[in-house]
Amino acid sequence: MAFLTASSILSESISDNYLLIPVINRFGLKLGLGEKTVATVCLENDLNKDFFLAILNTYLNEDYFPEKILQGFNVDLVSDYLKQTDAYYVHAQIPNIEKHLNAFIATSDPNNTQLLLIRKLFLRFKDELLHRINNGLLDDDSSYALLLDLKNILIKHIAGSFNENLCFAVVFSVDTLLNDLGKHNRIREKILKPMINELAEAGFDDWQALLSHTFDKDGEKTISPRELEVLKLVALGLLNKEIADRLNISLNTVLSHRKNITAKLGIKTVSGLIFYCISHGYISADEIEL
Repeated sequence: MAFLTASSILSESISDNYLLIPVINRFGLKLGLGEKTVATVCLENDLNKDFFLAILNTYLNEDYFPEKILQGFNVDLVSDYLKQTDAYYVHAQIPNIEKHLNAFIATSDPNNTQLLLIRKLFLRFKDELLHRINNGLLDDDSSYALLLDLKNILIKHIAGSFNENLCFAVVFSVDTLLNDLGKHNRIREKILKPMINELAEAGFDDWQALLSHTFDKDGEKTISPRELEVLKLVALGLLNKEIADRLNISLNTVLSHRKNITAKLGIKTVSGLIFYCISHGYISADEIEL
């Protein structure tokens, strides 16, 4: 498949490969792109054109992997993209599989015990993936292998009476996520991991703050325990340097936590954070001066 360049018409490439739709969504783009080139789209949406092209070409071409190019980008740029990908898995692709799987089981033979085992395998995959996302883990986890097993069981080993059409829908949705996970894990392993190793060697502590994207059981973003510690100290009036000293972490780590807190809560001002902490019982009104 041809490589995208800055002069490529983005909508034409998406028309040829619909799997790019969720990828561009991670950059905040929606369909209705007209005849705009990649360069124009990136300029209008304040996107790093080179990073955008590197990611899309990775998805379009199986043998393409611009490791050297991607390693030249800022770690925040790469980690933010991976976080958006994780959020897409939690809010879109996992619910999509679950919806099809539930319909498949509900319309198949209720006496087919294999279907209940398939549901348990899917739930185990979901728990494994959420664990990796919530803990900002870099190493390849077992979730990909579990999802691959689910696909192979549905194709090769399922027996008894079941809904063939909905079984195909489950297989298709699982295969779509498998394809995406494979590329996602490759970027995480080949690009982000070396970046993190360099940060660790330079003395950057608590690097998992860059990667973790905590969700509760319903897929809603939550504050991590460390972020909550930082949040309460911000609300209590401590400066960033004071927070770093109190928690024995670097100033850069404090700033990273504050960035994550703002992204998750949608609250930018200290006054707003104080209100949030008081209303949720994290601190009392007596502890601060309004």
